[in-house]
Amino acid sequence: MSLDITFTLTDADLEHFRDLMRGSIDRAQNLSEEQIKNNCTKAIQELKADELPAFISQRVDKLSQLMQMIDDAEWQLPEEERKEVLIALAYFCEPADLVPDHIPVLGYMDDAIMIELLVKDLADNFDTYGEFCTFRDTERHRRGADVQVSHEDWLSTKRRELHRRLRDKRSSRQGRRIFSRVF
Repeated sequence: MSLDITFTLTDADLEHFRDLMRGSIDRAQNLSEEQIKNNCTKAIQELKADELPAFISQRVDKLSQLMQMIDDAEWQLPEEERKEVLIALAYFCEPADLVPDHIPVLGYMDDAIMIELLVKDLADNFDTYGEFCTFRDTERHRRGADVQVSHEDWLSTKRRELHRRLRDKRSSRQGRRIFSRVF
């Protein structure tokens, strides 16, 4: 039997989590990119080592995707956005949590909330990276597993799709105009 629990975080609640994030960012200023990535990787491994509830596990997977985004040579995340993601990951460099992780189920609640906030703040990057990965997987399936698929390949395909949709819309409007003039 499953149980759905819904709760709402107020603006004040969210500000509390953002304050925690700002504190983590301040403390992480002296850490190198490599240290942040290593600490975050370690945190992900520790989280995955426990039997996590599904709602936590799903968010840990999102955190893993953010880590992959940083190191994906084919994606080539622009430097400014790369720094943004790294700063966001700084929270997971600290062993101290709002709710201690050893408390069953609830111990990871603060981590899940923080991941959700990160994904929401980085939604544009997260969504476009997901589209790129789907495109890359499709291209590799179609053209061969070892084919390189770049960010530019993906953008070029997106441009062609956009131009095709514009042509289709124009063509559709012209057909309606001609049709309406005849009658």
